[in-house]
Amino acid sequence: MNPFKRFSYLTYTKAQRNGLMALFALIAAMQVAILSLEFTPPAHDNQERERWMAWQPHFDSLARIKPKGFEQRPFNPNFITDFKGYQWGMSVVEIDRLLAYRKTNRYVNSAAEFQKVTGVSDSLLGKMAPWFKFPEWVTRKHQFASRTFQKPKRPLIDINKATADDLKAVYGIGDGLSRRILEYKEKLGGFVSMEQMADIWGLSPEVIAELQVHFHISAVPAVRKWAVNDASIKELSQFPYFRYAVAKSIVQHRSMHGRLSSIEDLFKISDFPVEKMKTIALYLEF
Repeated sequence: MNPFKRFSYLTYTKAQRNGLMALFALIAAMQVAILSLEFTPPAHDNQERERWMAWQPHFDSLARIKPKGFEQRPFNPNFITDFKGYQWGMSVVEIDRLLAYRKTNRYVNSAAEFQKVTGVSDSLLGKMAPWFKFPEWVTRKHQFASRTFQKPKRPLIDINKATADDLKAVYGIGDGLSRRILEYKEKLGGFVSMEQMADIWGLSPEVIAELQVHFHISAVPAVRKWAVNDASIKELSQFPYFRYAVAKSIVQHRSMHGRLSSIEDLFKISDFPVEKMKTIALYLEF
């Protein structure tokens, strides 16, 4: 039994087989005809090709030119991009440090600050820094900071001729301290040394230093004199350098041993301020 009989759609009749053979023959003939024909491109295609070929030497010359490095222009390092940083030779870590710093809304304002933030080497910074361009206000700020300003020197004033306004011109001296200084001067009749500023209660070391900078004693004034051998305890105790106890001891010593002849005789008085001997001697009369 023919196995294909059950599937009659897989068998061909004689006429069908002849038709297929004719189709295959036609296809083969067309392939041979296509291969044997010589196609000539249109004339306008040849003209276009010649135009392009005329540019070929120029293209060849461009191909022989070696690419140059990137063009260097002044730039603000705060806005450096990943690509520009890479062109300069910065590592990814260095670029990321700058970008992270900028995300905090902070800016680098100098080459040294740029290196501190990014961590670039000294050699790389030396190449990049000449091309940094910061805003004008930053540049002016650095120029201003680099200048050395000196306060205009005020003329020295004789402390014995100073007014309350002159004294209050010193930082740290107000109405109270200026009044205290003038009252102390009135009691003594005048200052004989700028070191006496340390004897005035309430003046800090800083204020005393400022007074010594702006004031001086041009000449020793005609100060008030205390008669050591004739003054009473009350009168001697009004002398700013003598406390009541010292004044009392002087009078007692004078009554027991007689008159005092020199400042050295006062060394025998208990609690006498020996360290201020030179200043005190100018206010005493023997």
